[in-house]
Amino acid sequence: MSLPLDDRGLLLGDGLFETLLVIDGAPVWWGEHMARLRRGCLALGLPEPAEDDALACARQALAELPAHPRAALRLTWTAGSGGRGLDRPAILAPRLLASLAPAPQPTIPLRLATASVRRNAGSPASRHKTLAYLDNVLARREAQAAGADEAVMLNTAGEVACAAAANIFWVEDGELFTPALDCGVLDGLARAAVMARAATLGVALSEVRAGAEVLGRAEAVFLTNSLVGLRPVATLDERRLNRPPLLDALADGLS
Repeated sequence: MSLPLDDRGLLLGDGLFETLLVIDGAPVWWGEHMARLRRGCLALGLPEPAEDDALACARQALAELPAHPRAALRLTWTAGSGGRGLDRPAILAPRLLASLAPAPQPTIPLRLATASVRRNAGSPASRHKTLAYLDNVLARREAQAAGADEAVMLNTAGEVACAAAANIFWVEDGELFTPALDCGVLDGLARAAVMARAATLGVALSEVRAGAEVLGRAEAVFLTNSLVGLRPVATLDERRLNRPPLLDALADGLS
């Protein structure tokens, strides 16, 4: 499907997306991804995509890629075409697109660097998967220029928020911590799965508002998202981190 030059997603980032892990042709957490997309539509004032249309679009994308045991399916929901300027047309005709790409499982821990690009916790875009990801792009680019793989993003209050494309957790004195959603954090599905796993294991977990200094004293750090599950961090700002057995226990059952 070609994208018209007046599409508001292309011109203004007016829209949402979801990236789903596909294992042997089957999307993982389909219902959860669609529920989050619907929540995003409510927040942005967009109509919801019909479930049948989303499934049909996903199946078409899956059919076009040669069989691959592990892939990433992206569903993009734009506000559709509109005239010049910020105002949406009176009647919206959103546009749904799907694409698929191989997504091999990462096998090595990450190197993290704290980026200077800040997360705006006051923006609705910080808590939904909108098409406006430029801050994340710039944060990742800065981290890679520093010799790391991924960026840690603080919010405008100097609190730990997330990575450029993942939620973040850390371990201190055997307890587990992750930023609260009101720090400008996406309600990640893998984040929720790890939190549920921690509860099952009886591991103390707190959602907190905390400055960057907490990562400086953390024993271990890991990231989560739908594609990688749980991925340990080897270094943060060149400081070596541990990989306690707790991380493997938390990762059990994640794709």
